[in-house]
Amino acid sequence: MMKIPIWFLVFDSDNSNMRNFCTVFGCTLFGAYSSRIVIPAKQLRHLPDDIAAATAAAIPAVSLTALYALKLSGNWPSPTKNKNKAVLIHSCAGGVGSMLTQMAKLLNLGPIVGVVGRSAKVEAAKRLGCDFVIDKSTQNLWQVAETISPDGYASIFDANGVSTLQDSYEHLAPTGRLIVYGFHTNLPTSAMLSPFEWFRMAKKMLNMPKFDPMDLTVDNKSVMGFNLSFFSQEEDVVEELFDKICTWLNSSQLHCPNVVEMNIAEIGEAHTLIQSGKSIGKIVLSTDT
Repeated sequence: MMKIPIWFLVFDSDNSNMRNFCTVFGCTLFGAYSSRIVIPAKQLRHLPDDIAAATAAAIPAVSLTALYALKLSGNWPSPTKNKNKAVLIHSCAGGVGSMLTQMAKLLNLGPIVGVVGRSAKVEAAKRLGCDFVIDKSTQNLWQVAETISPDGYASIFDANGVSTLQDSYEHLAPTGRLIVYGFHTNLPTSAMLSPFEWFRMAKKMLNMPKFDPMDLTVDNKSVMGFNLSFFSQEEDVVEELFDKICTWLNSSQLHCPNVVEMNIAEIGEAHTLIQSGKSIGKIVLSTDT
């Protein structure tokens, strides 16, 4: 999902008629590091003239993930009827977080509370549309979150994993939904998987919160998770999401996150940058061919 769009030959579904050459962008779900890959037409869209190739490559994975998360949270395609519309978005200056923030604003949710891990990301989060930004490197995350929305949050979007999941659940409002789509803090912090790193990861897995069905019922809360990579059989779902995203893009209501473009030869450095937590927006790998 990180390679730039290239020229494609697009065929009709019966393979009988070859269409004109066109520049497209889309999502692969798997295999994005391949030199050639077959992608269903429903996962591709024409590249708008005013969007650069590297920018377009950064859009599908993060935007589709963000919109499906908002679908699970009950905020799209029909607007929520809940009185509490407060949302909290972890890592709001990252790829998915930046899309979640913009989409939450488009769907009239609020207050939109974004969480960042570094002070350097605060201004970027504000530009995306956050009503409040919590810098957890200098502020007590949950104390500030409680001050902003004392009644809790209708939706919390969390890809951190073990470091925040339990607290995220506890700060949901009644009927609130915790949407999980990643486990960043469960992953190794170095490129070398030493025995210590394996032990560290195992310890984190043991400390993952457990959500009892009876507690969920009594608390009137929900925990939902997904992985967009496994949607290969859900073509109609992906098509619906992509259509909405393209509508927002074509009307300039949705903007691509900050893009850091690197050459495919720098793939190691790209993964190191992702793991460091210092990146803002999306990293895109380009090729020379």
